[in-house]
Amino acid sequence: MKQTIFRGIATALATPMRENGEVDYDSFGRLIDWQIDSGVNALVACGTTGESATLREQEQQEVIAFTIRRAAGRVPVIAGTGTNSTEHAIEKTKFACAAGADGVLVVTPYYNKATQAGLIAHYRAIADASTVPVIAYNVPSRTGCNLLPETCAALAEHPRIAGVKEASGDITQILTTAALTHGRLDLYSGNDDQIVPVLSVGGIGCVSVLSNVLPREAVAICDRFFAGDTAGAAQLQRDTLPLVKALFSQVNPIPVKAALAAMGYGSEAGIRMPLTPMESAPKAKLLAELKKWGVLA
Repeated sequence: MKQTIFRGIATALATPMRENGEVDYDSFGRLIDWQIDSGVNALVACGTTGESATLREQEQQEVIAFTIRRAAGRVPVIAGTGTNSTEHAIEKTKFACAAGADGVLVVTPYYNKATQAGLIAHYRAIADASTVPVIAYNVPSRTGCNLLPETCAALAEHPRIAGVKEASGDITQILTTAALTHGRLDLYSGNDDQIVPVLSVGGIGCVSVLSNVLPREAVAICDRFFAGDTAGAAQLQRDTLPLVKALFSQVNPIPVKAALAAMGYGSEAGIRMPLTPMESAPKAKLLAELKKWGVLA
């Protein structure tokens, strides 16, 4: 049997930054502690939400190492190590393994993309170099590259490719992936508005942006479903939908960083270009939703 890295909610951590754009490790440490105290089941460092695209190589290593030290074994830590270069992704994966990560999250190659055969070769090469389980990440809206169900089935044959984070938004594709890989590949939702739908077809959790600001509620969606309270899970999924929409009203992680700044984690200006601080109209709606949940006074 393959190792399941987590079941439930893994927070795709935003990386709090100061006004000058440098990582705010005081805020980051407090955010990690709050997430764990709130019951999240795992943490993802240096994913898309963590601004991996604009963190320098040394910064990525520091953020990953800091997350592992701060978590101190309380929950698994998954490091984002994917790039559009197989060689570079292998190097990043080796660092994460040596630093003590419990797993790695590897996005499909972007811009240069790949054929499905190329994706299989890419992921197998990374998994061969890894000493921890690998989760493939499918988000074609951002990468232009779609990891098809048949490809996931081929990847499931590798002993260290343990799961797939599915953010295609195509529930039929996700269902097909679940059917072809059931029992061989753990399936996670990559979209906060599809947690219950993905769980209903055999998924075991979500890599969540929502849980940055509502960790207990995100965890409760999964916990209710796992306990057999499907109706309760679906109701909470519906209840959180307006906030989820607000969190994705501009390019992720612009809104979640604005939310966290309002909550005292980092500076609103602390976001790396080409991303810019949240515009006023969508920000007002976001803050209003956070107030409804009691996150802000």
